[in-house]
Amino acid sequence: MNIKQNQVGDVMVLSLSGKIMGGPDHERFQTEIRTLVADGVVDVLLNMSKVSWVNSTGLGILVSAFHTLKKNGGQLKICEVSDRIDNILNVTQLKLVFETYDNCEAALASFKQD
Repeated sequence: MNIKQNQVGDVMVLSLSGKIMGGPDHERFQTEIRTLVADGVVDVLLNMSKVSWVNSTGLGILVSAFHTLKKNGGQLKICEVSDRIDNILNVTQLKLVFETYDNCEAALASFKQD
């Protein structure tokens, strides 16, 4: 998994690419989230347009980040998931946990409404 940061106003957009599978990805992603929280950035948007696969450990990584941000008064939202990953979120009922958006613009606008 690769992570690129792009700050848009108060929201940090993390563009993820590759596979989210646990192992070294878990530590890297957790460190990324902890660093953002330490820097006072608690609203995060995950752009998953270039993520090809997420396994159960990868879903756990996302849920863990969601709870870390929520505990610190922030939010984690997801945009541009592939049909394959959208299906995984539906089957696991994580669509009920994560707010997902078709595009980044709609997702970023949703942060302003909260």
